[in-house]
Amino acid sequence: MSETVSQVSAAIRAAKQDRRGALIGYLPVGFPDLDTSVEAAIALAQSGADVIELGVPYSDPVMDGAVIQEATQTAIAGGFKLTHVFEAVRRVREVVDTPILVMTYWNPVMQYGVDRFASDLAAAGGAGLITPDITPDAADEWIAASETHGLDRVFLAAPTSSDERLALVSQTSRGFVYTVSTMGITGERAELNAAARGLTERLREQGADLACVGIGISSAEQVAEVLQYADGAIVGTAFVRALRDGGVTQLAETVRTIAVGTAR
Repeated sequence: MSETVSQVSAAIRAAKQDRRGALIGYLPVGFPDLDTSVEAAIALAQSGADVIELGVPYSDPVMDGAVIQEATQTAIAGGFKLTHVFEAVRRVREVVDTPILVMTYWNPVMQYGVDRFASDLAAAGGAGLITPDITPDAADEWIAASETHGLDRVFLAAPTSSDERLALVSQTSRGFVYTVSTMGITGERAELNAAARGLTERLREQGADLACVGIGISSAEQVAEVLQYADGAIVGTAFVRALRDGGVTQLAETVRTIAVGTAR
């Protein structure tokens, strides 16, 4: 990993010192509308998330489960624009100092201009990008832009990845490696796939500094289970559903409940 100081890895390390590990929470920008999504992200931080992951609504969200797809489609129908991402990051960071990663499919970044996107994200106070559909060997332009603007770059590792691929992901990621718990789309699962533990061990063998597990985590018990072997647990669907069903109040309550899993 690069030696540039990472807000995200610093937050994860702090969480590991105080507790079992970090809670990373995902919400889409613009759901149910821009102002509420900003308020929701602030509530996420204030209720126990160590890192915020803001999703960019996209017309073809191949990795997302039904709850997140529905939320992102609502945002798009409500007039979401890519510039809202930078506005949301700026507004959230004015209130909380929790690091914010933007999760985005690669096409919107390319359309906007890779260096311009990185520059605008850094200016807004964003920490970096999670890029689910671009691999490190195809990301030269993004790696260069992230170095220029001091941004983290979080690549995904899957149980099907070869050791060679895991080594590349470990070397090029900064912040953490996004460890996909199970093959398939996001959503809650009653039992986390044992593949997540094996994959985390393989990533460590390939030099990964910090590994956080996502996809399918929706309870304090699952967070605690994941933090036995990983550095952070990523929760998305459960938080989006809470926001959808009961607004910011229910979201905050759900975050507090799930964050109990990070306690020693």
